[in-house]
Amino acid sequence: PCPPEKAMVCFGGMFIELPKAKTREMLRQDQEELDEEINKLRKELRVKVNRLYEAQGKPELKGFNLNPMSAEEMKLINRILEG
Repeated sequence: PCPPEKAMVCFGGMFIELPKAKTREMLRQDQEELDEEINKLRKELRVKVNRLYEAQGKPELKGFNLNPMSAEEMKLINRILEG
């Protein structure tokens, strides 16, 4: 077991013991990079799907360019609905 201020992190097939603060920061940065890449791919997909529909002679998809609500927006909506 690790001391309370350390965490075991798996890199590839190897476990490394790192300070928890450093591990938390690394995970946060990785998640931000993944979120950015996901959003970029979603935007590119919308453009590609519209081009495909245009090439097929079909009308543009309605509502396809909508964006999901953020967690903060969802909390506000739930607060309003609860009264």
